[in-house]
Amino acid sequence: MGATRAIGERIAERIADTLDPFRRPHFTDGNRVELLAASPGFFPRLLAAIAGARRSVSLETYILADDATGRAVVAALADAAGRGVEVRVLVDGFGGGDFARRLAPRFAECGVQLRIYRPQRWWRPQRSLFRRLHRKTVVVDDRLAFVGGINIEDSPPRDERTGEAIGPRADFAVQCEGPIVAAIAFAQRRLWWAVAVGSGKERGEPLPRRLDPAAPLPGGVQAGLVLRDNLRHRHSIERSYLGAIRAARRHIVLACAYFQPGQRFRRALLTAARRGVRVTLLLQGRVEYRLQHYAQRALYGQLLAAGVEIHEYRSSYLHAKVAVVDAAWATVGSSNIDPLSLLLAREANVVVRDAAFCEALRAHIETAIREGSRRLHAADYARRSPLARAADWLAYGLMRMLTAIVARSNYWD
Repeated sequence: MGATRAIGERIAERIADTLDPFRRPHFTDGNRVELLAASPGFFPRLLAAIAGARRSVSLETYILADDATGRAVVAALADAAGRGVEVRVLVDGFGGGDFARRLAPRFAECGVQLRIYRPQRWWRPQRSLFRRLHRKTVVVDDRLAFVGGINIEDSPPRDERTGEAIGPRADFAVQCEGPIVAAIAFAQRRLWWAVAVGSGKERGEPLPRRLDPAAPLPGGVQAGLVLRDNLRHRHSIERSYLGAIRAARRHIVLACAYFQPGQRFRRALLTAARRGVRVTLLLQGRVEYRLQHYAQRALYGQLLAAGVEIHEYRSSYLHAKVAVVDAAWATVGSSNIDPLSLLLAREANVVVRDAAFCEALRAHIETAIREGSRRLHAADYARRSPLARAADWLAYGLMRMLTAIVARSNYWD
C-alpha cells in the first residue's frame, strides 16, 4: 500500500510540474521586493500579514518546529481560519512532519487544511528520502508573498556542540508584491494539488490554473521566481547562478550555508576570479553538520589559489542562501549550492534585477563579513595538518558517493 501511494504521489508531481507554462524563469516588471533578515524583521512581518489576511493564506515550509516561533505561527494560522480565511499548510514529511502530525487534530477543528509532503522516515531505505520540500514560501490573499530560506523555528541561543551563547541564524527572505505573486501562488497550488491527488485523498480536486498577475506597481522592479523540481526545472536555479556569474564584471558576493558546488559551478567562479572579478564567499564557520562542513572545506584550496576570498561566519549559524552579482542580479531563496539542493530537493528562489536591491543585499552580506566572520588565507589553509586534509577529503568523497547513489536517475524517484 505504501509503495502504491508513493508511486501515485510521484506521478501526480510529474503531472503538476508539466502544468508550468514557462520552461524558463519568467521575469516581470513592476514588483515591490523588500529584503528581510531573519532577525528581527521576518517573523513580525509574517505574523502581521497572516493577521491581516482576508481571503487566504498558503504556507510551505521544510521545518515547522514545536517551539515558541512555531507555536506563534500555528496560533496565527488557526486564528485566521477561525475568522473564515482559507488556510493551507504544506510541510515536508522529514523536516517538520512530526509536529505537523501532532497538530492535525487541532488544525482540523479550526479549519486549517494540512498536507504533508512525502512522509517517509529515515529507516525506510528509499533513494527518494532526500527529495524533500525544502522551499519556504507564504502567499496571503494572492497579493503578498514571502520567499526565502527561513524555516518556521526559533534561532538557536547556543552552539549545539559547545553550549556557547550565540546570536540568531543569519538568514534572509523577501516580501513581494506585484505580478510575481501570481507565479508564487501558482507554484504552491500545483504542488498542493499533486500531494492531494497522489495520496488519493482528493481525486476530484480540479487542476490548478495560473492566476492572472496583478498590475505592475509604480516604481517596481524586475523580478522572477526560479524553481527547482524534478522534471522541467531540474537545473533552473543552477543555470540562473551560472548565467549571472559568467556575466559578472566587477564583483560576486555569495553567502551560503552549505557550499559544495559541482565542477561547472566551481569552474565559473574560478574563471570569474581569473578575469579580475572580485569573488567573495561567506560560508559556514561553525560545525552544524560534520559531513557537510568538512566536505566543503576540501574545495577551499583550489578556490583560494585562484584568488577567491573565503570568509567563515562564526557569530552564529549561517543559514543564508543569497548572492549578488555586480549591481545587476541578486537572488534570495531556499537553495544551497550543494547536491541536496541543486539535484534533489524542491527549492524556490527569487531573482531581482535592480541596482538598489543589489546594493542593499550586498551591504547586509558585507556587514556579516566585517562583524561576524574570519577570513581564510591560502598560506594558513595550506599549513593544515595532513590529518585535517585527509578528514576533509574523506568527507568530500562520502558526500559525492551519497549523492551518486540517491541522485541516480529514476523516473519514479
